[in-house]
Amino acid sequence: MELSSSQKTSLVFVGAFLTAGVVLSTMVFPFWNLIREDIYEEVTILTNNDGTCYVETIDTIPKIIEDCTLKSGDIITIKFGEGLAWATIIEP
Repeated sequence: MELSSSQKTSLVFVGAFLTAGVVLSTMVFPFWNLIREDIYEEVTILTNNDGTCYVETIDTIPKIIEDCTLKSGDIITIKFGEGLAWATIIEP
C-alpha cells in the first residue's frame, strides 16, 4: 500500500507531536511525581463529623479520614501520601 504525499506529511507531524509530548511530559511533569512517599504518623483525632475524622499532622496539612468510627481525642497511627489531604488508619 502506497501512501500519498499528504498522508506521509500528516504521519510525520503526528509522530513529531507525539514525540514532543513525551519529551515535555517527562521534563515538565516527571512520572515519579505521581508516586508519593507514604508517611506514617501517630496523631490525635480532632473531630468526628458523621464518620469523617480530621487530624493534624507534622506537615501542617489537615488530613481527612473517611469511614471513621473513632472519637475525638483517640490516638491512632495513620498513613498518608506526602502533601495529600486524606489519610487511612493503620490497624495495629
